[in-house]
Amino acid sequence: MASPSEAFFRLHPSIQRWIYDQGWTELRDAQEKAAAAILDCSGDVIIAAATAFGKTEAAFLPICSRLLATEESGACVLYVSPLKALINDQSDRMDRLCESLDIPVHPWHGDISPGRKREFLKQPSGILLITPESLESLFVNRGASVAGLFSRLLYVVVDELHSFIGTERGQQLQSQLRRLEDAIGRPVPRIALSATLGDMSLAASFLRPREGDKVQVIESAAPGQGLKLLVRGYRITGLPDRDREEDEEEPENDGSVRAVASDLMKTLRGSKNLVFANSRSQVEKYADLLGRICETERLPNEFWAHHGNLSKEIREDAEAALKDPSRPATAVCTSTLELGIDIGTVKSIAQIGTPNSVASLRQRLGRSGRRGEPAILRTYIQESDIDSKSSIEDLLRTELVQTIAMVNLLLARWCEPSGAGRLHLSTLIQQVLSVIAQFGGITPRRAWSILSDVFTADQGTFLQVLRTLGIRKVIRQEADGTLLLDEAGERIVGHYSFYSAFTTPEEYRIVAAGKTLGTLPIDRPLQENSALIFAGRRWRVVGIDEQRKVIEVRPSPGGRVPEFNGGRGDFHDRVRQEMRSVLMGEDMPSYLDATARELLGEARTQFSHYGLEYRNIVPNGSETVVFTWRGDRVNDTMSVWFKHLGQIAQNSGAAVRVFACESDTVAALQRMASDPPPDPAVLADCVRNKLSEKYDWLLDEPLMNAEYASRKLDVSGAHEFVETLVKGHQTM
Repeated sequence: MASPSEAFFRLHPSIQRWIYDQGWTELRDAQEKAAAAILDCSGDVIIAAATAFGKTEAAFLPICSRLLATEESGACVLYVSPLKALINDQSDRMDRLCESLDIPVHPWHGDISPGRKREFLKQPSGILLITPESLESLFVNRGASVAGLFSRLLYVVVDELHSFIGTERGQQLQSQLRRLEDAIGRPVPRIALSATLGDMSLAASFLRPREGDKVQVIESAAPGQGLKLLVRGYRITGLPDRDREEDEEEPENDGSVRAVASDLMKTLRGSKNLVFANSRSQVEKYADLLGRICETERLPNEFWAHHGNLSKEIREDAEAALKDPSRPATAVCTSTLELGIDIGTVKSIAQIGTPNSVASLRQRLGRSGRRGEPAILRTYIQESDIDSKSSIEDLLRTELVQTIAMVNLLLARWCEPSGAGRLHLSTLIQQVLSVIAQFGGITPRRAWSILSDVFTADQGTFLQVLRTLGIRKVIRQEADGTLLLDEAGERIVGHYSFYSAFTTPEEYRIVAAGKTLGTLPIDRPLQENSALIFAGRRWRVVGIDEQRKVIEVRPSPGGRVPEFNGGRGDFHDRVRQEMRSVLMGEDMPSYLDATARELLGEARTQFSHYGLEYRNIVPNGSETVVFTWRGDRVNDTMSVWFKHLGQIAQNSGAAVRVFACESDTVAALQRMASDPPPDPAVLADCVRNKLSEKYDWLLDEPLMNAEYASRKLDVSGAHEFVETLVKGHQTM
């Protein structure tokens, strides 16, 4: 080693030999700091660092040292990952580490053969790599064996912790970890691997609910990578040709889409890159267009599509191309390549459209700039051309301004905190059914003692959930108080989809010449002889089997991008407030190209023209635009609040658009400010379509209102905004 290392000499001699064999001259700072905390089993640990900064080794070098200790013979470690692909990747890494250590490595997910799974069941030692869904299956189908399987459990490792925080899947994982400790009768040290977040205390509270202050957070102090930035602006000046024939090319919005693709082709060809788009439809559009440019110019196609609806084989082909050092490759992808799957060194990142969050942008950037090279980020923003029908939001160039705001916050090392306070009643229902299946029956008191530590619902809400499930014949209660699965509950738990906490929509399988290309949601129907762009290539539908849910396709010269489910998440207050600062500022960011500079200049002119530096309310014909400069939770609350008062309004980004004249809008705002903050559940009752999560359909209306309010509304934030607005209200 280059310098004395206390951590190195605490590791098992076999681990020291492995480090020497890798040619390492020193341990990285996170690896040095983590060793003592893990070897001492002193409690829970979060290891936070950018991608490729050695988080996995920081955890598993000391973990394997413990597994090699004589007194720990036959012990096991549980590694939980959000992705099957990441388990496959980490399994290969663990094999390379453990092959000479005689430590067994057991990957476990839906694609792993039963024979390999039986190896762990027969001798539960070594490292078990598993997804939350497969862990749920263990609880449901082998509940009586859980205590024995994990009786020698040393650690639980949670990879990509940041991807779980604030989600239904994360709530499921928290519950599973609590149930695991309940089964073996003792706490187990939890080690989480995470990207660096803005507030690591929130991550600590997630890892160990109610005891986050006891979690040790180890953040890498390694020097930050350099960063090269470019934001390119484009004007959309035309409209798609809606009268074109089916075989004609997909319309490309006056050439702005083609201009983006041309720049991607010019700057990315010949190297390794990732191009992130905000939807699977956008992935298909650009992968297809880039492939056609290569074909036109008679060049090898280096561009691959990668998203969740593509088959595993197609995704793995794209990943293999990225890993192959002998050839250039660029993947056009959604967030599927945002997490830590090993794809080798990537030269640059491109982002088409405004990023979904600052945290996501930071995670994506971590894929670039390894081995001492700066990270490179190119962002492509398309703004509509202005005409007499343009809205004030269009005039303010909000797509570009929001992108600038998010880049500014990224440079300031800020990112969104996790959502707290959600009830997660859908996942609570899943976990209630799961613990009943695990134990073959359970009393409400026992179920509450297991689940109450990780769910924010109070005991009254918990009992209301049980009563609702009883009414719907999902569960029933015996005379001695034991809860059992009823008819509907047996069907739910018995279905293979039960193990996931998120909705898995019914889908068609797309097949070409016997090979599965991927899937399409069943609510996005196709007709025979229609054209389709999928996996970055063009196809014609030649047959649809409704019974088997199979769409047969063959290559075709024409195609259209299909629609997929899914959309953007909510933007944070801080992002919208930074947008206002950008519009009020005078400096021109150096990372903008000429068109982006022009667009920002136009936006600032309009911001000044409407006097938005000192006012928030702008009349717009028969409508009124209320600029909140707040996040989507506040704006959604405002929209529902206006509806509660008899007016129609909608969240339009940085503002709320009210379909009423200015005087009526102001009167409603004054009433909001003078009244006490409304009950969130009362506001939620005004919303008709509140179903969102997997088991929301089992909730009664009061529970659905409470769940929706916890997920979508920020009444205190909205009331604080309205009070401030009314006090300082001015008009034109």
